[in-house]
Amino acid sequence: MSTIRNDHEVARDLAIQAGQQLVRLRERNGFDEPEVLRTLGDRVSHEFLFSALGRLRPSDAVLSEEGADDPRRLGARRVWIIDPLDGTREFGEVGRTDWAVHVALWEDGELVAGAVSLPAQGSTLSTVDPPWLPEERPAGQRLRITTSRTRPPEFVRRLANQLGAELVPMGSAGAKICAVMLGIADIYIHAGGQYEWDSAAPVAVARAAGLHASRLDGSALTYNRPDPSLPDILVCRPELSGTLLASIRHVANLDSAGPHAGA
Repeated sequence: MSTIRNDHEVARDLAIQAGQQLVRLRERNGFDEPEVLRTLGDRVSHEFLFSALGRLRPSDAVLSEEGADDPRRLGARRVWIIDPLDGTREFGEVGRTDWAVHVALWEDGELVAGAVSLPAQGSTLSTVDPPWLPEERPAGQRLRITTSRTRPPEFVRRLANQLGAELVPMGSAGAKICAVMLGIADIYIHAGGQYEWDSAAPVAVARAAGLHASRLDGSALTYNRPDPSLPDILVCRPELSGTLLASIRHVANLDSAGPHAGA
């Protein structure tokens, strides 16, 4: 079995195992103190993933939302980019299932493996076996754009109005991109600033599934940079990318300040 294949499986298995720990943590602690639960979730998942990667891939660097940034990653050939708990707000709310665990591997400038676990949904999407993308959307179906359920962005509202699209509120970035892969939505767009760990794993899986993923100006998404912030992102079915990029430019030009609301 090749090393690359093993990396796919490591990403998948660790995302699943971290997610299982988070589900048990929710069951054990309950939701009476949501901030305590959220803090525990971030820490428990980070410590598990960081320790497991140190054991399984001791020569690789790690970039984690919950860990101190190690500048040595900038000279490394292989860097694991992880978000131990994406959608912390939703994790601390009863009944919410739109939170995730992200595990991705960047190697020599590219994302080469990734997994997104949706533990409360009992689902994991990974580059081991990327989801199948239907060849065509149902005829006449309105476009559906995943958007924040707590901070609906004005820029995305304007874009939806121009496209005649429906907004689908949802929690974590991973859950939103998974919704596009699973056919629950057609488009994920974010214009308010993120970090690399918010999208690395979902983008790795989305690309493996055949989706388009880029910046809002159509330029490439790049990872393992000195500054891990990532201002904007578009993930969509490939046949929609040209129309969407043109519409994004049009809407941005209507606002002299450009798109500046979070998704």
